[in-house]
Amino acid sequence: MLLMDKLRGRVAKWPYGLLSVLAALAAFGTYTCMYAFRKAFAAGTYTGHSYFHIDYKIWLVIAQVLGYTLSKFYGIRFIAEIKPGKRAKSILVLIGVSWLALLGFALIPAPYNIIMLFINGFPLGMIWGLVFGYLEGRRSTEFMAAVLSISLIFASGFVKTVGRGLMSNIHVNEYYMPFLTGALFVVPLLLFVFCLELMPAPTVLDKELRAERKPMTAEDRKKFLLRFLPGIILTLIIYVLLTVMRDIRDNFEVEIWQGLGIRSNNIFTNIDTIISIIVLAAMSLLILIKNNLFAFKIIHLMIIGGCILAGISTVLFELKLIGPIIWMTMAGLGLYLGYVPYNAIFFERMIASFNYKSNVGFVMYMADAVGYLGSISILLVKELAKPDISWDVFFKNGLMMLSVIGGIGGILSLMYFSQTAYKHKKKQQKLNLYSV
Repeated sequence: MLLMDKLRGRVAKWPYGLLSVLAALAAFGTYTCMYAFRKAFAAGTYTGHSYFHIDYKIWLVIAQVLGYTLSKFYGIRFIAEIKPGKRAKSILVLIGVSWLALLGFALIPAPYNIIMLFINGFPLGMIWGLVFGYLEGRRSTEFMAAVLSISLIFASGFVKTVGRGLMSNIHVNEYYMPFLTGALFVVPLLLFVFCLELMPAPTVLDKELRAERKPMTAEDRKKFLLRFLPGIILTLIIYVLLTVMRDIRDNFEVEIWQGLGIRSNNIFTNIDTIISIIVLAAMSLLILIKNNLFAFKIIHLMIIGGCILAGISTVLFELKLIGPIIWMTMAGLGLYLGYVPYNAIFFERMIASFNYKSNVGFVMYMADAVGYLGSISILLVKELAKPDISWDVFFKNGLMMLSVIGGIGGILSLMYFSQTAYKHKKKQQKLNLYSV
């Protein structure tokens, strides 16, 4: 501990820009490594098995997402209350448990190994909040969060490419592939978590510009919900749709591409890299906007635009005006332009706009819990009610629904928060007048 405090003190003297870059890369690396333990299994197809008329891979996805969802509900309290000094240990222990579960998945025969995916998913659901805790409440949070959030796009395709490579190049069994993929990322994970631990606490200037971040009690969380309830409800509706569509793309991207007639191990990384660069550029530019409320409005427009882009690209594809690769690129870009801000800067700027002393982890985990619950529900409905619909057709239909409901919901959310901010400003002006 004394050594870490000494190293942290030295790092604190670095230029702020360099410190931000270190934190951003460390957060990106940590979460990318986490994806190796979470999404590698999706590179397999596990064909030829079904139980109770539901495909075996669907069971695997449902089991992991169920564990991940329950983790988000637990994380509402866990992430809101955790002390900074326990973050690194928690990250390593939780990922370690998930890795052992992947070993169990390889050793235990189907269908009994399905439970291993549930055990794998539960600890991983808390990693995002632990990593983001190192970044929030700083004047460069947009940049750092943007880099971290790119892992949501890049890591999924990258990990699936690694997994497919293990199976095709060295003929690893698809049941052992997830565990061995995780093994490749253990050492990088330790390095990136160590770098995160070098981050000093937010400065006085950080707290002045972005509102102080602090652990929240149950009463604090209740007050926060009641304060912004209409806006939070609208946010949850949009976020559930984005989470469902992003999860379908994430878990069944292999099947979607196959349905489109394209089979390539490199297609995942190639397209996701393009999307990552564009989203990173769009979100990083927000650091130039010092006015929190104005930035919050721009983030709303980004989300609305993303939903609309997903719908427009799908219509163009249906009319055969664009091909499958351009469609998947445009649809993926629209999907992540809507999804990524909620996981990085939406709640960050929301808290800063109203100068509300709280933390991002609580509200983000509440949104995630509801979002992944919706994802499980849609998977079950699809498999039980519409089992004959291919994943590419199901994905197209879902994008159209997201475009309409998400676009309208985003506009209503923008109107609500703008009006709330106006009332908040008037109230503050009256209080200042009375204090004089």
